[in-house]
Amino acid sequence: MKNRILRLAGLAALAAATIGSSGCAAFRASTQERDVTKTQHMGSEYDYSDMRKVAQNVAGAMHTQFLAAQPEAPMMMIAGVQNRTSGYVDTKTLTDKVRTLLIQGGKARFVNEARREDLLKEQGYSAANATPETQVAIGKQLGAKFMVTGSLAEMKEESPRQVRVSKTKVNYYKLTVEVTDLQTAEIKWIHEEEFAREATLPLIGW
Repeated sequence: MKNRILRLAGLAALAAATIGSSGCAAFRASTQERDVTKTQHMGSEYDYSDMRKVAQNVAGAMHTQFLAAQPEAPMMMIAGVQNRTSGYVDTKTLTDKVRTLLIQGGKARFVNEARREDLLKEQGYSAANATPETQVAIGKQLGAKFMVTGSLAEMKEESPRQVRVSKTKVNYYKLTVEVTDLQTAEIKWIHEEEFAREATLPLIGW
């Protein structure tokens, strides 16, 4: 018992010495810029580096496997990606990135499905208040031929309860993206992105 107390006292003294040697800098807040194009992970959870990577992979695969076979750039819409993980994931940032890359590639066109209500309001205002020369023609919106949907699933593993100084977490993710023909409801293209990450975390820390 005495030896254990002495060991604990020694560890506490060592921690105090480490903090003391670093001075007030250890408790000072700091901010710095990060290069978002470089892969950077703070843990095993889905993060912005994953979003950028899978968006680029999905857009690249759709471009070469599906859009390249179309006679002309088709009109598409994005219905969204379902979040099936245990936490909050902003899947719209993912679909926005995919849409941006596809539009920039020039092989796909997209209707603005998220702003339809605003578009209808503006058309109504234009019809009621604008001059005939500047009025927006009603019923001229383009319809989409294909709909993009998907889901992001997650599976987790943790090291079992035992005597240890750290624990290991593994997160597995699978993103599934589908392109459906709106006229026939046939799935024309499907793609999966899988990745997993392991993180080892100390049981004591701050």
